[in-house]
Amino acid sequence: MTQTSDARAKRNVTVLVMAQAILGAQMPMIFTIGGLAGQSLAANACFATLPISLIVLGSMLSATPLSAIMQRFGRRAGFWVGAMGGAIGGLICIAGLYMASFPVFLLGSLCTGVYMSAQGFYRFAAADTASDDFRPKAISYVMAGGLASALLGPQLVKVAGGMIDSPSAIVSSFAGIYVFVVVLNVIGSALFLFLDIPKPPIPAEDAPVGRSRMGLLKTPRIAVAVICAMVSYALMNLVMTSTPLAVVGCGFEQNNAADVVSAHVVAMFLPSFFTGHLIARFGVEKIMATGLLILAGAGAVALSGVELEHFFVALILLGLGWNFGFIGATTMLAGAHEPHERGRMQGLNDLLVFGGVTFASLASGGLMNCSGGTPQDGWMAVNIAMVPFLALAGGALIWLMLRPETRAAE
Repeated sequence: MTQTSDARAKRNVTVLVMAQAILGAQMPMIFTIGGLAGQSLAANACFATLPISLIVLGSMLSATPLSAIMQRFGRRAGFWVGAMGGAIGGLICIAGLYMASFPVFLLGSLCTGVYMSAQGFYRFAAADTASDDFRPKAISYVMAGGLASALLGPQLVKVAGGMIDSPSAIVSSFAGIYVFVVVLNVIGSALFLFLDIPKPPIPAEDAPVGRSRMGLLKTPRIAVAVICAMVSYALMNLVMTSTPLAVVGCGFEQNNAADVVSAHVVAMFLPSFFTGHLIARFGVEKIMATGLLILAGAGAVALSGVELEHFFVALILLGLGWNFGFIGATTMLAGAHEPHERGRMQGLNDLLVFGGVTFASLASGGLMNCSGGTPQDGWMAVNIAMVPFLALAGGALIWLMLRPETRAAE
C-alpha cells in the first residue's frame, strides 16, 4: 500500500473519530451509573457491578459474530448492528428501571454490550485502508476520538440524571441517562454512511486459508499482544468499575464520581494524539512496557489513600497506562497476521480480551463490596488484585523482547 493511498484512510479515520466521540459517549455514561443503578436494584450489594459485567459479557459474546459479519458484509454493516444493540439495550434498561426489575435491567445491559463490541472494532477498521507507516497513527487517532466522549458522557450524566420526574428515586436518578444512550445510538449510526472501507473479497477456492485459531495464538507476537491487551483492558475495567462505588462509599457525591470517571476517560484517550508517534519512534514493545508500569503506579497511588485527589490521580494514571498498553497491543496484533486472517484473528482477540474484562468486572463488585467491612477495605482489595496480572503481562513482554528474532528486528 502506497503512501498516497492514505487519503482514503484519513477520510475513514475522520468518520471513526466522530463515531468514537458521539456513540462512544454512552460508555462513560453507563460505566459511571451502571454500578450505582445495580446497587439500587440488586437484593445483594455484592452484585452491584453485575450490570457492567453483563455489558462486557455481551461484548465478548458479540465479538466473533460481529467480526464474521464485517468479514462477509463489511465494516459498515457490523457497526450498524452494534448501534442497534446499544439502542435496544438502552430501551430495555429503561423498562427495567420503571419495573424496578434487576433481571430486566441486566438483560438491557447484556444487549448494550453489542455496541461495546462494535466500538472495539473501530480501531481495526482504521487500519484496514492505512499504509504500514500510517497504521499506528490511524489507530491512535481513532482512539483519541474517545477524548470527546470522555468530556461529553459524564456531563450528560449530570444533565440527564434528574431529567425525568418520577416518584421512584431509581427512575428519576437513572432513566434519563438511558434515554440519552438511545438517542446517541440513533444519531451516531448515520455516520457510518460515510465510511469508505471495501468489503473483503470473497476468497477464491485456491486462496490461502491462513492459520487456524490455535496456530495464530501460537505465534509469539500474537500471543503476547493478546495477553497484554487482555491485562491492560481487564485491569482498567476492574478498577474503573469499582471507582464510583468507592468514591460514593468514601463520603463523596455522585457528581464527584462522574468527575473522576471523566478525568479517567480523558486520560484514556488524550494521549492517543501522540501514542502512535511514540510507537513509531521507540517501538511498540517499549510503549507497551511503559503502559504496564504506569498501571502499576495507578495501583500504588490508589493504595496510598482515599481522599478525592487520590482517586483523581490513580484513575488518570489508570487511563494513561491503558492507552499505552492497549494501543500498543492493538498495533502489534494488526501487523502480526495476514489480511485473509483478519476476521478470524480480530474476532478471537476481542473474544479473549472481553472475556478477561468480563471476569474483571464480575470480580470488581465482589472485591469492592464483599471483601472487607468498609469501602476502604474493598478499594484496597481491588487494587491489590492487579499485581499478579501485571506480573503475567510484564513477564510475557520481557520474554518476547529477549527472543533472538525480536532483537534482530529492532
